[in-house]
Amino acid sequence: MIQDQIKGNFSNGEWLSKGSGASIEILDKYNGNTLAALPLASKSQMDSAIDSAAKAFEVSRNWSAGKRAEKMELLYAAIKNNSTAFVNLIVAEAGKPITYAEAELKRSLSTLKIAIEEAKRLGGEVVPMDFNNGEGRTAFTKRFPIGVVVAITPFNFPLNLLIHKVAAALAVGCTVVVKPPPQAPLTALFLAKLISEAGFPNGSVNVLACDVPIAEYLVKDERLALLSFTGSDKVGWHLKSICGKKKVVLELGGNAAVLIDKDVDVMAVADKVAKGAYLYAGQICISTQRIFVHQLLYEDFKNALIKAIGKLKTGNPLENDSWAGPLIDKKAFERTKAWVNEAKAAGAELLIGGSVIDEEKNLFEPTLFTNTNAEMKIYAEEAFAPIAILEKVKDFTAGIQAVNNARYGLQAGVFTNSLKHFKMASEQIVSGGIIFNDIPGFRIDHMPYGGLKDSGLGKEGLKYSMEEMTEMRLIVY
Repeated sequence: MIQDQIKGNFSNGEWLSKGSGASIEILDKYNGNTLAALPLASKSQMDSAIDSAAKAFEVSRNWSAGKRAEKMELLYAAIKNNSTAFVNLIVAEAGKPITYAEAELKRSLSTLKIAIEEAKRLGGEVVPMDFNNGEGRTAFTKRFPIGVVVAITPFNFPLNLLIHKVAAALAVGCTVVVKPPPQAPLTALFLAKLISEAGFPNGSVNVLACDVPIAEYLVKDERLALLSFTGSDKVGWHLKSICGKKKVVLELGGNAAVLIDKDVDVMAVADKVAKGAYLYAGQICISTQRIFVHQLLYEDFKNALIKAIGKLKTGNPLENDSWAGPLIDKKAFERTKAWVNEAKAAGAELLIGGSVIDEEKNLFEPTLFTNTNAEMKIYAEEAFAPIAILEKVKDFTAGIQAVNNARYGLQAGVFTNSLKHFKMASEQIVSGGIIFNDIPGFRIDHMPYGGLKDSGLGKEGLKYSMEEMTEMRLIVY
């Protein structure tokens, strides 16, 4: 098993079996068994990790694109050779249904392959200069790696979201210090081991579990050039406020909305929306949370959606037919119960679900409310739980207004067969991505991905992450 190969935190090509004296216990999210006990890094260990990343950068920044791509190909082969082990670890430490964990592994390999390709074609552009005071001159831009990147990642995609950051960094010659999620850090640690074995300089990728003060020490350190954070908006904006002059990329999630026009196939759309709302117990930043339906279609769609939700299985993530497994920990489980109870008390109407399946295993029913409003947490905040709301709108214009009635704006879904409404939604919905005739959870890893408003700052997607991790310089002669 992978966890048997993990001997602690990983820094400068070595395992750190001791730390600050405190430790965290990593549990199997379904059966509660202990997977590993991991030491929390001390301040001096974090300082050494930053130093090793800075020294490794002085080597990697001078590697050719071809050499970086060659080493990344070796990493690709290593991940592929350990596919089954990675899938099993993701199921165990993240509680992800096995079919979804398998999909994450495939996406991770695709993400890495895209980074390998982009490493060989990242370049600048010729800048027209031959007029006015620039006559007789030639100019072009060139991109240079920005330096050491601090990457802070969430539990829900412990491999793919990490590879999005790490692969982009390695592709351009940057190095990385990773603060992994405390609920699921083992995948990141094993990946760091494989990166070292692929032949990258010691210190290229360091992974250290740590408590909040040490994480803030890491973020503030002036030797780091960029903060790449994926997680909650509260934590992300706080880290931005303390990180100093370094560049920042924030992917902060949201309460994704889907708007359903009057001219769609009710049964087909209801099935997609149900799956998009409750996959992995809603623990995806672009899970469908707010569903707005044209009033002429509302009753038929409501009935079809309830029926589709009723077919989804919540249970053991190792079973192939499980669509949702456990919530990540007891804190998330208790928050889910509290939000459901608050919504009921505030007058929301429960359409399906709303109850605990298994208290010990943190299993909660897929839950759908109507008669909600923007003052309720299940409407206004990111649920990150198997909770969605369904509301009717009088027309398409009102639907757009409802979608925009949020402080978030990561991705939105729009189901319509009207060209007029397609154009209207494209122009008026305020969101980092608008997905037509599909759920907001649609994502292919090369596409630009990032939110507006409280959903974040900057873009991920390999080419776009690589641009964030480089500095453009102008050369004129």
